[in-house]
Amino acid sequence: MTRPVADPRSGHTLLISDLHLSPERPAITARFLRFCRETAPAAQALWILGDLFEFWVGDDTVDEPINHDVCTALRALADAGVPVFFMAGNRDFLIARAFADASGATLVDDPVVVDLHGTPTLLMHGDTLCTDDIAYQAFRKQVRNPAVQQQFLSLPVAMRKQQVGATRAASEREKQLKANDIMDVSPDAVAEAFRTHDHARLIHGHTHRPATHEHFVDGHRCERWVLADWRDDLAEALRIDASGATRVALPLD
Repeated sequence: MTRPVADPRSGHTLLISDLHLSPERPAITARFLRFCRETAPAAQALWILGDLFEFWVGDDTVDEPINHDVCTALRALADAGVPVFFMAGNRDFLIARAFADASGATLVDDPVVVDLHGTPTLLMHGDTLCTDDIAYQAFRKQVRNPAVQQQFLSLPVAMRKQQVGATRAASEREKQLKANDIMDVSPDAVAEAFRTHDHARLIHGHTHRPATHEHFVDGHRCERWVLADWRDDLAEALRIDASGATRVALPLD
């Protein structure tokens, strides 16, 4: 488990998630590359809490154009002295060593507790908190099975992309049949996460419902920040410093 050292007296850390970068969304990719050039270099560290990509079918695609551009931008940050930490999401959980080597990012576990400028902070992608979505949790368990992953990665890249496309289409159809609250985090799962990790501040993505929540768990006031997904009309990072957390709107063009 990686525990980066943060100086609580100065500097700031940036966190992002759910960009869903893909060839079909070139404006979002351009926005991310600009973020890496113009905003992230001033940070003490950058945390990416999953779903940086719309899909990742294996590290043998690291040299494909969009993947190469993203890795190059992250490598430039790391080489400039800004540590990049990457936590897998439900779309890019097959990211592995070749991506880390190309991007200079450190791969971290989900969940992880880190000291961010003096405040213990629990970082998660967020999908494990959606325990009311029983079908999704069963699917997640299946695709995280190492044997299933090995079988998938043994297929040609084109076939893997076809399978991912079919799975995404089926998932979108199923979402239309689910109640909105089922696809959000479970209050019980959130409370248990706070309880298990000593009521640390919680930051996660996944739900595409950016908001700040206050919870009271076992007599403790707890803070939960949900990161924004990036859309045509929204790009946002969470800035953490010694004074707390602030949402930072990023340029849209």
